[in-house]
Amino acid sequence: MKLEYTAEHQAFREEVRGWLKANVPAEPLKSFDTEEGFQQHREWEAKLYEGRWGMITWPEEMGGRGADLLQWLIFEEEYYAASAPLRVNQNGIFLLGPTLMEYGTEEQKKRFLNGMATGKDIWCQGWSEPNAGSDMAAIRSRADLSEDGSHYIINGQKTWSTRAVWADWCFGMFRTDPESERHRGLTFILVPLDSEGITVRPIPQLDGLPGFAEIFFDNVKVPVDCRLGGEGEGWSVAMATAGFERGLMLRSPARFQETAKRLVELYKANQETADEDPSIREAVLRAYMDAEAYCLTTYQTACRLMQGGKIGAEASTNKIFWSELDQQMHATALKILETRGELLPESPDAGDVGRWLDGWLFAQSGPIYAGTNEIQRNIIAERMLGMPRK
Repeated sequence: MKLEYTAEHQAFREEVRGWLKANVPAEPLKSFDTEEGFQQHREWEAKLYEGRWGMITWPEEMGGRGADLLQWLIFEEEYYAASAPLRVNQNGIFLLGPTLMEYGTEEQKKRFLNGMATGKDIWCQGWSEPNAGSDMAAIRSRADLSEDGSHYIINGQKTWSTRAVWADWCFGMFRTDPESERHRGLTFILVPLDSEGITVRPIPQLDGLPGFAEIFFDNVKVPVDCRLGGEGEGWSVAMATAGFERGLMLRSPARFQETAKRLVELYKANQETADEDPSIREAVLRAYMDAEAYCLTTYQTACRLMQGGKIGAEASTNKIFWSELDQQMHATALKILETRGELLPESPDAGDVGRWLDGWLFAQSGPIYAGTNEIQRNIIAERMLGMPRK
């Protein structure tokens, strides 16, 4: 299949390409899992906003361009092709932002969206808990309404909160009805992380950097106007957020297409040794075809949404596909590199290998976060059989 673009879309692509060529930093930014790198990425978010590229699908009055989903896909293709910095505020702009537009009051939109778009306010998620990992319905952290109804008092703990170490705000679910069970009695609340009673404890990754954190809440007071949606309606709000995460915007196909292209280049550069194992060539070809298939499927979904359709169970299908494709591509790259694949990109012994390794791996935990792939398969089966969720 060959995609053909209108003259308007071609002109848009040229505009994007020109701006990125003039503004993408010549040297890669430091990891946003370091304090210095986090600040560098925050400044990059501000630069994107100044050019009105921060979140192009948002309305113009909110700092966007009112672009359609096809323009967004074009932007993403050019963004990854230009090796532009990863988005440190993706939890905000890709997940919470669309949820705010659907469930937020006008006051909440005015209050939060601009700071999110400029990088002034960086957001983290408050989903998982020590006894509620991918099963968000098991959340026990409490949010009790004060006697005068003006604020919630939050107690509990969240864990595996990505980029919470230097984030400004957290969005998550808390149990507002202590007698409730499972999906009921949960409320979606936005929490400023500089609130009294909050402790953020870094969780080191394998490389020692604090990519995640635990968040402890000890009688934290949060105004009731930080509730998103109605009290007890948190599950519905969170499922909308998860739909954005699984289904479309958080994992644009351009990211996988660029990785597949680099995998092909890596194979060609090491073809003499790689061809000793015939399965490697097959895996490279499969990765390239799968990335292209994911791209075409996403274009199909975008066109349907632009015609008034909605994302259904395919959000789960997409999540399974891109998370497993991610792992397959990186496993193939490690096969090609053999023992060299164990080197860190900045290692003095990495040499040219560092160029292949740097920025490749997003997360080996892909099949776990945003709802484990086992859960996604259950959702797909339930939808196919017409079974209501309990």
